[in-house]
Amino acid sequence: MSHRSAPETTVPDPSVPDPVLDAERAHLARAEACLAQMRVAATAVTDAGVDAWASERLGAARAERLRALAADPGVPPFFGRTDSPYETFHIGRRHVRDDAGDPVVIDWRAPMSRPFYQASAVEPQGLSRRRRFGFAGGELTGYEDEHLTADDGESAFLRSEIERPRSGPMRDIVATIQPDQDDIVRAPLAESVCVQGAPGTGKTAVGLHRAAYLLYTHGGQLARTGVLVVGPNRAFLRYIEQVLPTLGEVDVEQTTVAQLTARVPVRAVDRPEVAVLKGDARMAEVLRRALWGEIRKPADDVLVPLVGRRYRVPVERLKRYVDDLRRRARGDDDQQLLHYAAGRERLAMLLAEDARRQKEAAGGSPTDAETRRAARSPEVRAFCDEVWPARDAAGLLLALYTDEALLARAARGVLTDDERALLRWDAAPRSARTAPWTEADAVLADEAAGLLERTSGYGHVVVDEAQDLSPMQCRAVARRLAAGSLTVLGDLAQATSPWSSSDWARTLADLGRPGAVVRPLTRGYRVPAEVLDYANRLLPLIAPGLPPASAVRSEPGALRVRPVAGLAGPLAEVVAELAAAPGSIGVVCADAEVAELARLLTGAGVPAAVLGDDGEAPDRIAVVPATLAKGLEFDAVVVVDPAAIVAAEPRGLHRLYVVLTRAVSTLVVLHRGELLEALTAHPAL
Repeated sequence: MSHRSAPETTVPDPSVPDPVLDAERAHLARAEACLAQMRVAATAVTDAGVDAWASERLGAARAERLRALAADPGVPPFFGRTDSPYETFHIGRRHVRDDAGDPVVIDWRAPMSRPFYQASAVEPQGLSRRRRFGFAGGELTGYEDEHLTADDGESAFLRSEIERPRSGPMRDIVATIQPDQDDIVRAPLAESVCVQGAPGTGKTAVGLHRAAYLLYTHGGQLARTGVLVVGPNRAFLRYIEQVLPTLGEVDVEQTTVAQLTARVPVRAVDRPEVAVLKGDARMAEVLRRALWGEIRKPADDVLVPLVGRRYRVPVERLKRYVDDLRRRARGDDDQQLLHYAAGRERLAMLLAEDARRQKEAAGGSPTDAETRRAARSPEVRAFCDEVWPARDAAGLLLALYTDEALLARAARGVLTDDERALLRWDAAPRSARTAPWTEADAVLADEAAGLLERTSGYGHVVVDEAQDLSPMQCRAVARRLAAGSLTVLGDLAQATSPWSSSDWARTLADLGRPGAVVRPLTRGYRVPAEVLDYANRLLPLIAPGLPPASAVRSEPGALRVRPVAGLAGPLAEVVAELAAAPGSIGVVCADAEVAELARLLTGAGVPAAVLGDDGEAPDRIAVVPATLAKGLEFDAVVVVDPAAIVAAEPRGLHRLYVVLTRAVSTLVVLHRGELLEALTAHPAL
């Protein structure tokens, strides 16, 4: 068997001089000084006083620059170095230059930084050495050299960084990006990418770093159009919120689908079968018919007032105007697609312009302002109200649910009689404001708003946990894409929603990017092999077509499965034992058991707090509802009563797979009663 030696790791003895370490520490001090000087220079930018607009823009640019250069306590300016026969570069989270403009640290996103992530013994990419650095509290404590030969073994510094305790929010992974991840991060802006990532493969981090990379590479374009990150819930957003600012990107909007589609106040919950129907893509056609079906054929001529006279527009021309506008709304011609509200305004102008042409034919010359006044006249508005009535999103949805004739007409041939019955409200609320709207209704209202008016789009959208989006939620995201590109992140094995698909084709089609390339990530960097192998035993049941993920590291003793008669003593005992080591602890259970477990722990003197959907994360020990665990990581995880998690929802096995893969170092499973058969054959038992 061949032996691969580890890279040369140097952790200095304070009593022995190390000229290499001294030189690197000097470069670190220089980089920190240069970065501080860059902040001073940004602060010193003065206003030339050209005009108010220029002053406002200069102030905004200066504030943005200062935020991007803000100091990150404990985060050093660089984490690696590349050496070639011709030049040496230190690689860091952002570019640092000296007073002469020469680079002191190269931004990790720059093309010349890519060999740091991609170089190997097979393809050294011009490098003779890759150096990684070890830090503690911002102080450089050691270094490790890889000479990019076949004898280079596993990097101790790389493994140490991957395994570092996970207390607090998610961190960037710029020091540990692997070649397969780097390929996705640096994919072209025009390319939409779908990342099928198994647990621990870093798909969320890859998506965020891709956003940072695109902002660096295409800053001018994306500064105008913006970048949007869509997560599954506020707890998840709270977990990831510091990643992009740490990388110097402070102007990325991060939101959830619920916040994105908050068109109506949500105060009710749908039954599962109703939620599934409202999330079905067919509802888009029902809404389209309901809205455009309100347009009526003109029945009589209209007299349009213009500069003291009235001009008759005959009914035949009125019919033609309405028909032409409706064709544009259906996309039947090559003109830009027309939205409903714009069509109504355009119809009013067509009448006013018709009167203008009549006046010009008689020798008059009405102005543009006079023509616009004619379009706003009571006579024209009354005609539009009759033929092309004004609508709002909430009102349209309320009418659809309460007007049986409207629903029957809009859903004919699209929904069954039973499905229409699921949508109908027995009693009409007094107004749209007081209606018992649900989250699915908010998404439908957003669809209706998109029919009424154009939705503003972004240059790039990153959507995480996309396997759980309903078709209608996908359409809501797609409306924000405009002509931009998309990064889709998810794992089909973690699909817990009732509308989840078994492959990515339908989701990508609903997101408006059916041609997106699916990039698999199957190497787990965060989850130990013992934990991942245990969870993988569920894959034949929940996602038989997916290959199991493999872990790059093994941690003997990382998995413990323990039967218990009761939870009061064993739970507090296990959590207290885990709390003796540094790092975060997540106690994950079925949602219905959260309050009981929190009471048991606090009653035993263990300082635990419940993780809520408000995004507020407990400091160290969190009791986590199973439905909020997705996307989160903890150093140690205690899964309580896996059978209860499975029984709590139709796709409970998928949910269990999620919670079993949240641990970075240690997983403890406490179960009352029989363990699931799929898990009992594991050697750990």
